[in-house]
Amino acid sequence: MSIVTKTGDNGSTRLMFNHEVSKHDPRVDAYGAVDEFSAALGMLRANPSTTDSLSQRVLSIQKHLIGLMGEISTPVESVAKYDKAGYGRIIKENIEEIELRIQKLEDTLGPFTDWSLPGGSETGALADWARVVCRRSERAVCSLNSAEPLQNKSILIYLNRLSDWLWLEARLLDAAGQG
Repeated sequence: MSIVTKTGDNGSTRLMFNHEVSKHDPRVDAYGAVDEFSAALGMLRANPSTTDSLSQRVLSIQKHLIGLMGEISTPVESVAKYDKAGYGRIIKENIEEIELRIQKLEDTLGPFTDWSLPGGSETGALADWARVVCRRSERAVCSLNSAEPLQNKSILIYLNRLSDWLWLEARLLDAAGQG
C-alpha cells in the first residue's frame, strides 16, 4: 500500500477512525505541531554528542508523544473507540516522571540567577530548539482546547512540564560544554 493516498489533494485529511476534516482544523494543527516537536526531539537524540542516557530519555518522550497525537486526533465521538482499541494516553504517571527529572536537574544545577542564552553548546542548543517547538505545540493544543475542550487535561500539563525539563537539560548540556 502506497503512502500516496491523494485524499489530501482537496485540502482535507482524516483524523483517527476515518473522520474527515479540513487541514486547517484545530486538531490537525495541534497534532502537526506535536509531530514537529517529536522531530525536534529526534534531532537532539540523533546528535552524536547526545549521551546514551539522554537519548533514552528523549526516546521515551517520543513514544509518549505518539499516544498524545493519537488522543488529540480522535474526535470526541470516537474516544470510546480509541480507548477500546488500547491506544496510548498521557497519564498522571507520565507527568510525575517528568517532574522527577526536573527535580533531579534542579538539585544538580542549583538556583538560577540570570537569563540564559541558547547556544552555549551544540547539544544544548538542540535541547533549546526542542523546547521552543514544544512550547509551540503547547500553544496549538491550548487553541484546540479552547475550540473543543480536551477530554484529557493531562496533555496540557505534560507538554508544559516537557518544556521545563528541556530548558533544564539545555542548561546542563551547556554547563558541561557538550557539543
